[in-house]
Amino acid sequence: MNVKKDILRRATLASVAIFLFALAIIARLTYVQFFQKQNGRLWKDRITQYHIKRDTLRATRGNIFSRNEDPLATSLPYYYVGIDPCVAKTDSFNKKIDSLGILLAQKFGERSRDEYTYMIRKARDSGRKYVLLSRKKISFQERMEMQKWPFFRRDRRQGLGGGKFDAVYQRYHPYGRMALRTVGYLNPETSRGFVGLEASFQKELAGKDGVGLVEELSGGVRMPLEDGSDIKPEPGLDIYTTIDVNFQDMAETALLHGLEKYQAERGCLIVMEVETGEIRAMANLTLKNGKYVENFNHALAGGTDPGSTFKLPTLIALLEEKAIRPDQMVHTGGGAVMYRGRRISDTKRGGHGSITAQQVFEKSSNVGVHMLMSNFYNRPETYCRYMRQFRLDKPIGLQLRGETKPVVPNPQSPGWSRLSLSSMAIGYELKLTPLQMLAFYNAVANDGKWVQPMLVKQIRRANEVVKEFEPYVAPDPICSQSTVRLAKKMLEGVVERGTARKSQSPYYRFAGKTGTAQRLINGRYQVGKYYTSFIGYFPAEKPKYSIAVVIDTPHGASIDLLYGGSVSAPVFREIADRIYAYDVPMHRPFASTAKPVRPSSRGIKAGFADDIRTISTELNINTPPSPDGWVKAEAQGSKTQWVSQPTQSKVPDLRGMTLRDALHLLENRGFRVRFEGYGKVVDQSVPPGDPLPHPRKITLTLRQTARPDTLAVVLDKKNQSGK
Repeated sequence: MNVKKDILRRATLASVAIFLFALAIIARLTYVQFFQKQNGRLWKDRITQYHIKRDTLRATRGNIFSRNEDPLATSLPYYYVGIDPCVAKTDSFNKKIDSLGILLAQKFGERSRDEYTYMIRKARDSGRKYVLLSRKKISFQERMEMQKWPFFRRDRRQGLGGGKFDAVYQRYHPYGRMALRTVGYLNPETSRGFVGLEASFQKELAGKDGVGLVEELSGGVRMPLEDGSDIKPEPGLDIYTTIDVNFQDMAETALLHGLEKYQAERGCLIVMEVETGEIRAMANLTLKNGKYVENFNHALAGGTDPGSTFKLPTLIALLEEKAIRPDQMVHTGGGAVMYRGRRISDTKRGGHGSITAQQVFEKSSNVGVHMLMSNFYNRPETYCRYMRQFRLDKPIGLQLRGETKPVVPNPQSPGWSRLSLSSMAIGYELKLTPLQMLAFYNAVANDGKWVQPMLVKQIRRANEVVKEFEPYVAPDPICSQSTVRLAKKMLEGVVERGTARKSQSPYYRFAGKTGTAQRLINGRYQVGKYYTSFIGYFPAEKPKYSIAVVIDTPHGASIDLLYGGSVSAPVFREIADRIYAYDVPMHRPFASTAKPVRPSSRGIKAGFADDIRTISTELNINTPPSPDGWVKAEAQGSKTQWVSQPTQSKVPDLRGMTLRDALHLLENRGFRVRFEGYGKVVDQSVPPGDPLPHPRKITLTLRQTARPDTLAVVLDKKNQSGK
């Protein structure tokens, strides 16, 4: 019995001891948290201010590059500026804190010098390890400038240090709004791709986020911490497109000229390489609030009735069926005919009379096509089978989301009527995009081989190619070689004698077809509203580029001025002229009895001396002796002299330089650069030769000046040669 009492007594004492020990621990914790101070601050306040947790470390988004390897979309670092005020030694801190306050007040202007110094001193006295100095973000160039300041220098032998730059990344388009709808942009709320390549290649561009310790400071600021357990983020992959920035610039300029001339509501222009299907340019413009902006991809998603450009597949089907010959006569009468209660008419008053099938196509006669289509009216399925053979009923599958599915009806389709075939033959009751029609015309230019249009060439991780996209060529040609030859002759005839004859070039031959269709709005065709187009290729003898131009809903003084031959064909000619001048290897060789003239260096404006020497050697151009580094051409009588550009203490003369050269030169000098327009530098906001300004900001004005001059030189040489 005594043993039991002894055990009970000992257990009670142990329980009391444990309780008292736990109570002591709780009391100590309460005291430390709510009453004990360190550096004059309660621990509970420090815990409220400093909160450490595991969080997502965002991966750097990949870049989108042009065919020229120029960045079309990239992520640039911007920085929040902070300081750990406890790092510096006391003597050094007291000597330099006023200087830092002055610099911060000048830089950010959010506080006075005294307010900055007070804020930093107070944080140091309280033991705070981080102070956010401004809610404004700074650029990389500004960071380089600030790294010369006290507390931010990398050399800490003076007992200073503590300056911090916390990076955040923002998407930047070096070429402004060029090809914006094709390149795409991000959803500002989610930072995910919203449209264009940014959305279509979201997974590849986004990379993989990491996980790490993040300290949440007051004001919502996050500061990554290193503890050795981080999962590092993997940067996104880089996308290399087929877009050529020079072609894109030319395309947007030519399209804008056409739209402005006729005050059209919208339009698009596509340039594609015939053999590979690589898209060199894709321009889309829409009139909004009095300005043309790129806010919708009409080339990819603008499905509508193509109009007379669809007469090409109709005529090729008839030729393949051996139902017609180009030289057979067609009686179009007075230019109008009734068919099953509907009037079919030509635009020419009085009609074309008796003409050949070739002329039916050249003059784009609706009545003539109707007469030729009598071969298919009793067997519509045969005609529709050819449309499938031409791949017009299938999406092209471009590496870009948002393609409108084509609508090419057949006798089993809902809404098919006894008038459907006659409508389809001249480009109505259909829904096709400019890119889908261009793919078909490109197949004709490519000797019947259908090539899938391509926008992305490679995906890379740094310099390593992760994925290569090869051109896809359909296994079966769209038609026989004999039909291709006849079709090409018909397309050439449109330009030489037909509806596009006013747009002929005396320096190269091109082929194509004009198109005009009434606009279908809310199920009704609108009088006076037209969709005009021209699709073709050049040079006609050996096609290298195929081009589609659409000018939608133009406005003109007379109805005759609103057709594709008057509206869209001149735009084709303009872009073809520019490409022809730019793509020198495409020029036809010509014989000349004139004495050979070695090119002069007078056409070279400015640039990096090594680059200019390399280019001059390749082009067999005489070059005067030049200094190294950046140079500018100056005419001295009949000779050209290259003079060195001041780059260290004075603002260089940037006029005549490409944007890339100007940016390289300026950013190495710490400038923040803005630019307007496209082409070469024609003006700069800070005059050349001035001392370097503070702050170092400059605006460049760019303009296309070289290409028309280059074209004139090329054409003058051909004139001199007798070609």
